[in-house]
Amino acid sequence: MADNVTSLFRSGAAHSPSMAALTREGGDGTGPVDFCIPCNPYFPTPAMMETMAARLKDIITFYPSGADTITAELCNLLQLPPSAVAMGNGSTELITWIDHLLVRESLAIPVPTFGRWTDQPMETGKRVDMFPLQESSGFALDLAQYAEFIRARGTRVAVICNPNNPDGGFLHKHALVQFMDAMADLDLIVIDESFLEFADAEQEPSVVQEAMIRPNVIVLRSLGKNFGLHGIRFGYMVANPSLAGKVRSMLPKWNLNAFAEYVVFMLKEHGPEYAQSLHQVRRDRLDMASQLSSLPGLTVYPSQGNFLFVRLPVGAEGTVVRDRLLTEHRILVRECGNKIGSSSRFLRLVVRPQVDVRRLVSGLEQVLYGTRRGAAVPELATGTSYSSGTAAVDRLVSATNGAGMQGLAAQAMASGGLAVGVGMPMPAAAQSIGAGMPMPPAVQPVGVPAPAPMMAAPAPAPVPMQMPAPAPAPAPMPAPAPPMGPTPPGVPARGGLTAAQVRGTTGPGDLSTAPATGWPNAQSWPNAAGMGQVG
Repeated sequence: MADNVTSLFRSGAAHSPSMAALTREGGDGTGPVDFCIPCNPYFPTPAMMETMAARLKDIITFYPSGADTITAELCNLLQLPPSAVAMGNGSTELITWIDHLLVRESLAIPVPTFGRWTDQPMETGKRVDMFPLQESSGFALDLAQYAEFIRARGTRVAVICNPNNPDGGFLHKHALVQFMDAMADLDLIVIDESFLEFADAEQEPSVVQEAMIRPNVIVLRSLGKNFGLHGIRFGYMVANPSLAGKVRSMLPKWNLNAFAEYVVFMLKEHGPEYAQSLHQVRRDRLDMASQLSSLPGLTVYPSQGNFLFVRLPVGAEGTVVRDRLLTEHRILVRECGNKIGSSSRFLRLVVRPQVDVRRLVSGLEQVLYGTRRGAAVPELATGTSYSSGTAAVDRLVSATNGAGMQGLAAQAMASGGLAVGVGMPMPAAAQSIGAGMPMPPAVQPVGVPAPAPMMAAPAPAPVPMQMPAPAPAPAPMPAPAPPMGPTPPGVPARGGLTAAQVRGTTGPGDLSTAPATGWPNAQSWPNAAGMGQVG
């Protein structure tokens, strides 16, 4: 593969280049092994692909049916009322219309996350309040602290991705319902379930039924990811008929193409194959996490998506690892330095079959630990500090006299800057979220000043209220041994917070991986939640 192919990443904003672009640049008409795009590798089956190929001429020659016809068939498959559903040309089309129609002034989103949830509202001039997930707690989202953050900021729309992209963090249904109850006065709550069908932490994790009976909740679902057909571009949202109808009325009559129609109408005949594909992805996720965890210095975070979030060893720069894997091993990975709330020390790796994972692990071994001259990690266990090689790191270190985040906290306190973090009094509306759930002890806020492009001046803080005594927290997993010496903060994207900037503000939580419960012996199509059977 040509060396200049890596230049495509520098022009890709917050997303990776398309496989078509990489294939063209590769020169031989074939693309790399794809660990970047989170797609189901086992569906459609080869037989389904052959059937679609045989119908290719008809599919691309004639107009598809209108969106209402295709939506009705999908709803029949998932046992959902068509009045509560709107189908889009990919979930990003629906995100765009949700922003234009339903987000008036502000939106809150935990970061790092899917880039359109931060970029789309900023492009239309909305205030985006970013709640930093803590690396020290495995990027787990604490809903009580998130609710507190929303109240303190006065945000009107809240978004939660479950599982979250890129880290695969998962929230149980009962916790999300409690959050919806506590935030019932918001203009809108969006639960993005684009990757939920890959989860196995509980049997019925979706909140689609809750969305249909609440006035301010939308659930977003993807079809391209779980059906292994990103190129078709189709997804759907579920909400009460009023909200769903408002979005549906703005969509073009033919916003769905003929491929989308053909796939939706053929799915009812392939429920067992689809169920088996999800079961295999879950098994592969456990195997892949185990293999990656054996690499020295590599941290693998628990995930309920069809991808794994990993932290590279100290001394490894993500863009270098990405480029060398691509040019030397024809392996494409997602380096996360351009995700707000992450840094270039993190990769998102899509779950793939074992034969591909062995190739990935071999490539990582050679890139990270090959010869000392060519290795991305200078020396293991020598305390070599990680450096992104950019002036941004030097500026941050020099600005704090090497004190890292403690220095930033002191600066923020001295200047009266906004403290983005935890440890503030819990508003009454948020207290119900913590009922019956273990709560970590309150800690001192980090004190990271709010970047100007992300936040306006903070809303007045609510009147402090007495919090109930927290329930005993479960025993945390032992944290991995920190490397010797400080870990510089990486490079923020568009002035956003890096993972290192929010490190250490909460104690480690329960990071145990969800059990691989597998998939029931489905003989018919799964229901709207992607779990169990229909009829």
